[in-house]
Amino acid sequence: MVSLSRNKLRTALTGFAVAWGIFMLLVLLGAGNGIIHTFQANMNTNALNTVTVYGGMTTNAYKGYKEGRYIELDNRDLKATEEDFPENITSTGGLVRQNNVTVSYGSEYVSIRLNGVHPNYDHINALKIIEGRFINPLDIRERRKIIVLHKNTAELLFKHTKPMGKYVKAGNTNYQVAGIYNDQGNDQNAPAYIPFTTLQQIFNKGNHVNLIVATTEGLDTQEKSDVFETEYRKKLAGIHDFDPNDKSALYISNRLTQYQQTMTAMGLLQLSLWIIGIFTLMSGIVGVSNIMFITVKERTHEFGIRKALGAKPRAIYKLIVVESIAITTLFGYIGMVCGVAATEWMNKAYGSTTVDLGENNSATMFIDPTVDISIAIGATLLLIFAGILAGLFPARKAANVRPIESLNAR
Repeated sequence: MVSLSRNKLRTALTGFAVAWGIFMLLVLLGAGNGIIHTFQANMNTNALNTVTVYGGMTTNAYKGYKEGRYIELDNRDLKATEEDFPENITSTGGLVRQNNVTVSYGSEYVSIRLNGVHPNYDHINALKIIEGRFINPLDIRERRKIIVLHKNTAELLFKHTKPMGKYVKAGNTNYQVAGIYNDQGNDQNAPAYIPFTTLQQIFNKGNHVNLIVATTEGLDTQEKSDVFETEYRKKLAGIHDFDPNDKSALYISNRLTQYQQTMTAMGLLQLSLWIIGIFTLMSGIVGVSNIMFITVKERTHEFGIRKALGAKPRAIYKLIVVESIAITTLFGYIGMVCGVAATEWMNKAYGSTTVDLGENNSATMFIDPTVDISIAIGATLLLIFAGILAGLFPARKAANVRPIESLNAR
């Protein structure tokens, strides 16, 4: 310890490398956790056992049709999805849009998008009904003129009265407010929902469908998902006369397999952060080992005299290793405290940041970018153990010093 206090600058620089290593490890792990927690939170709010189907554009000529033809989904595709895949599809719904519709109540109005949907849409997309109800099967069959508004839209339109049961005008048609919903976003122009069949009829959409959403079962692996996708493409290819092998003609998104693939990627990200952090940490450990070697060289004469006076090699070992542990423990603790403080600061400064995702959606990013205290303590203990190893080799050299040689090492 006397040697360390005698060379304060050298000790401080070496200790800084140790503290910086543990600090960077904790900050990297915290940032990685923030990304992983964000993804998990945003995915878990929506049902994972779902597939979404979009029409695309053909890239192959087929049955006399040229490439570049847009495949527009319609009610036939909805029927085929619902009836022809009973082993995998448990519920089927569609969405059809009408943009820039003026919705008014008295003198108040907003311009929003109307989405015509089926009853399963709120479950699939995590719409939380806070008043009233969502669309039900009877609304679909009878083409009822009911509407479900976002809470922000309701607050803008109904400033002095309760919205439930009141009638709003959307375009040229009156709709009764059946429910109020909330979601992850906070958009003043969030869409309103009406029955799928009602929107098709009132806005002259014919059989047009913008997208199909379905809840599934049994598609929990990539292999099963691929088999389903192949059969599904064949079915819709027969309806629209496009090449079943043309992946661009039809887009099929399976949330569960995407979730699994992304979680695998997140695991690799966390592993990469551990590797980068540990290598940064090792640079500090190498510095500790180097300073111990320098210390041994400077104190060769001292060690020789100690041995000449009867000091055992074990005592010399202890002397060097204790100094190595002192550096790693003290500066490792400082780095740990600073690292934990930095992750807590990140959480307070950026943990509630909301990002606009487009399509009237938003998400909270960088959720809980912190490190569990047990991991922080474990990393510090690992650092101390590494400090012991860093001191062993210099200690061995010190213990092997011969008294007769040390007298000339001045």
